[in-house]
Amino acid sequence: MITSEEMKRRLWDGANELRGSMDASRYKDYMLGLMFYKFLSDKTLETFKLTSGLGEINDSGLVEEYTKAKAEYGEQLEKMIKNVLGYYVLPEYLYQTWLKDINSGDFEVQKITDSLNNFERTIAVSGDSDDFKGLFSSSTLDLTDTALGSNLNERSKNVKALILLFADLNMVALQKGDVLGDAYEYLIGQFAMESGKKAGEFYTPRQVSEVMAQIVARTSEVKSIYDPTVGSGSLLLTVGKHLDEDAQKNLSYYGQEKNTATYNLTRMNLLLHDVRPEKMTIRNGDSLSQDWPEDPERPNEGVQFDAVVMNPPYSVKNWNKSGLKVSDPRFEVAGVLPPDSKGDFAFLLHGLFHLGQNGTMAIVLPHGVLFRGSAEGAIRERLLKKNYIDTIIGLPDHLFTNTGIPVVVMILKKNRKIDEPVLIIDASRGFIKIGKQNVLQEKDIAKIVDTHVERREEEGYSHLATREEIIENQYNMNIPRYIEALSEEIPQDVDAHLLGGIPQKNIDDLKVLQSTAPDVLKQSLKKIRDGYVELVKPVEEISDDILSDARIAQKTKEIESNTKAYMDKYWDILRNADNSSSLTQLMNDMLVEIKEILSAFKYIDVYDGYQVVAEIWKNALTHDTEIIALSDFYTAGRTREPNMVTKGSGNKKREEQDGWVGRIVPNELIAKRLYSHDIEEIESKKTRIQEIENELSDLVSAANVEDSDEENALGETLNKSGEAFESKKVKAELKKPGKGTVEHNLLKKVEKLLADKSALSRAVRADEKALNESVQERILTLTNEEIDRLMHEKWFGSMLDAMFDLVWKPLKAELNTLQLLHNRYADTLSAIDEEIQDSESSLEALMRDLVVRS
Repeated sequence: MITSEEMKRRLWDGANELRGSMDASRYKDYMLGLMFYKFLSDKTLETFKLTSGLGEINDSGLVEEYTKAKAEYGEQLEKMIKNVLGYYVLPEYLYQTWLKDINSGDFEVQKITDSLNNFERTIAVSGDSDDFKGLFSSSTLDLTDTALGSNLNERSKNVKALILLFADLNMVALQKGDVLGDAYEYLIGQFAMESGKKAGEFYTPRQVSEVMAQIVARTSEVKSIYDPTVGSGSLLLTVGKHLDEDAQKNLSYYGQEKNTATYNLTRMNLLLHDVRPEKMTIRNGDSLSQDWPEDPERPNEGVQFDAVVMNPPYSVKNWNKSGLKVSDPRFEVAGVLPPDSKGDFAFLLHGLFHLGQNGTMAIVLPHGVLFRGSAEGAIRERLLKKNYIDTIIGLPDHLFTNTGIPVVVMILKKNRKIDEPVLIIDASRGFIKIGKQNVLQEKDIAKIVDTHVERREEEGYSHLATREEIIENQYNMNIPRYIEALSEEIPQDVDAHLLGGIPQKNIDDLKVLQSTAPDVLKQSLKKIRDGYVELVKPVEEISDDILSDARIAQKTKEIESNTKAYMDKYWDILRNADNSSSLTQLMNDMLVEIKEILSAFKYIDVYDGYQVVAEIWKNALTHDTEIIALSDFYTAGRTREPNMVTKGSGNKKREEQDGWVGRIVPNELIAKRLYSHDIEEIESKKTRIQEIENELSDLVSAANVEDSDEENALGETLNKSGEAFESKKVKAELKKPGKGTVEHNLLKKVEKLLADKSALSRAVRADEKALNESVQERILTLTNEEIDRLMHEKWFGSMLDAMFDLVWKPLKAELNTLQLLHNRYADTLSAIDEEIQDSESSLEALMRDLVVRS
């Protein structure tokens, strides 16, 4: 079966291939809508097969049996399937029937419209009609849109190609492993990035969702969750993912979305993630203009939830078109309405109104909510006085596709003690850049969440702001007022510049070196006057002394021992992954445990170690454990698959097989470890080719020197640009000079070099082809021991070195600082003055000499 990563890649490549020039934000509705209809059709057929007691049967046979049963049992069959699913798709309107029509040449676009309309009619009388109603409305899937093609034939061709993209995917089987839901969510994200600003209304970047979801899931008992600006539903689903299995089964999802097409997308997304219709209540509406959901028995309280999450549109203008007053129960707590020019606090207050007394709320907002005055200042002050604001997290800019501004995640709770401080986290500098976007790494997310959960203070990163501090700052919560960014710049020392030497206070600031090997550092320095020292040996020698010190060696040995035990433990677990295993939970266990191991060591960044394991999962384990779970470790290790490559361009662009690749064992690793002698021979030939090329290059250069022997003998054999020899010209010139002459010898030398290079190049190509073929065949016969060795190297081959680097990294950073300090103060002002005076004296002497000579 296809893995999650393979499905994502295939569908996204297909989307790019098929959509042509159509805007990504529009094309997503067609692609995701038809993908969902395939899911509904597959679920209908699967339910029919199970309830009818049919055994193994192919798709065409199953459709035929369903068609016969429908003709025989009619409404009785429809009712049976509807009782199980809450919906059904009639045989003549199945996705599989579209495929049959395409294959027979009878396909018409109108058939899709008829199918979608019929589905709407079949669920109209269902108790679950609100969950499915309008999913395929013409505003979402307009098959007459000329963007799909300028005429009916073009539209038909493009729609057929899109239908065929999902033809061989078993959506029911894919849903069970959450592959389908992951792929759907991935496509939503990819379309959002392609759409840029247009996507801001419905998509929250994964890393921001993770921060919010992990905090909510770890600080509340979540049985119900609500997102008033639900978008694609990703925030709801991410929170659910971080709950245990029992909690997930009983979780009730609520959401409201203003945009109709996005509202439809939300419902599809939740259903594809196996959220039962009775567990989801999604509404198409404007959360601010009219409160929802309401509790009929308590109209002034509203429905309360264990968790509220949202990423509302930022600073919405004219949000109060309904003329709401401060008497609206949602705004009473603030005592004032948010300004009509900015809706940020309106969304916050709406969410807070629906937050249960013991719940947790997480909301993404622009930085302005922390410091803007007037009505917003009054609201912020009221919230702080009631101590509803639990945590403020400053994030980097350019995290979102629809805005470059930095944002904050605000965590709110109603059950905080009145004197409990507000945690402020400045996570604005923890990111990597990918293209134009800034991205939080897994270690950045983990550090934010841990800091929140542990209420931890760290200089330059987090601070617990007391009520007194907040009052002193007049309820202004701008992060720089509470957290001063740590400067990496070391202040300049005037005395050191004048008289030389490194200030002792700078040496004292080298905390890691002072703690780890103080005696080694001390022996490397000499006091030259009070408060100043100089190095007695180069920093390179000091580095060697410290990194080879017994204490560092002991620490490295302990890290090695603990890391090996960690790898041994998870090596067995990973090899035995099966479908009953929660791979997500396994990944989380590994990430948590590596933090616990590294926490025992001083001056090691546990989050750098966390990232090492996160990268192993990203680069290998996510893919490999899915494959292993579908079969078993050794079967997967001896399985190969076609290596598909894209050839040609434009209309001639096509996918072709280029050999085979290991399903989980990389061909390169097989070659490296099992065919090392062959690789050495190939590399030896390549080295000789490079030597020949260098010799020829030298001769070309000599042949371009006028009146040289080489120019006389070889000048006529160069190509037009004079940069290389032409073999035909060399052969022709060889007929002219007599044997034994300088010219003849040079020509023969070039001829032989060219012939040797050509022969070696052919040999390398032949050897590489033979090696590739041998590797591809070897995949099928790998022994269990070979698979063990190769896969252990693939998963954990670089882990020990990465862990050693964690020990050395802070030491090397301080040694670099020591070098910087040495370089900075090596040249004193008096030495520079002497140098200037010497230069001036030399210049004066030269001038006098010139005057005398003239």
